[in-house]
Amino acid sequence: MGAITYDMEIPSSIPASKMFKAIVLDADTLIPKIMPHAIKNVEVLEGDGTCAGTVKIIHFGEGSKFKSVKHRVDALDAENMTHSYSIIEGDALMGVVESITYHIKIVPTEDGGCICKNRSIYNVKGDGHGVTEDKIKEGKEKAMAMFKAIEAHLHANPDY
Repeated sequence: MGAITYDMEIPSSIPASKMFKAIVLDADTLIPKIMPHAIKNVEVLEGDGTCAGTVKIIHFGEGSKFKSVKHRVDALDAENMTHSYSIIEGDALMGVVESITYHIKIVPTEDGGCICKNRSIYNVKGDGHGVTEDKIKEGKEKAMAMFKAIEAHLHANPDY
């Protein structure tokens, strides 16, 4: 089993603590509200929803070609605004990926905004031939769209 890693950084004018709250702490309720076509709902199977070891099922919306994934929280540090989680089951793994691990860090910037740093690690089965650059690009674009939708929601709701 090999791994394919990519890093992405997204700048935002939203303060880091507000972005972390929205993109990590409140994501299970916020994203289905602002992007129901992408995520229908999130069901917590084990844990409190945010602590390490929590297991959730994310049910995708009608706009997705996938049905659901099982998501495990690996670590969450609200003080340092870091969050690690893994997709461990589901049709989005397409039978060629064992798991996908994400490491997110929200970093404050001098101008009062933040940078969302995201490392994604695709733990592929076998030689990884089923994981193409196009599929990774598609995943990056979906992550960017979700981030931008959250950012737009926060701009539209300054008292969030």
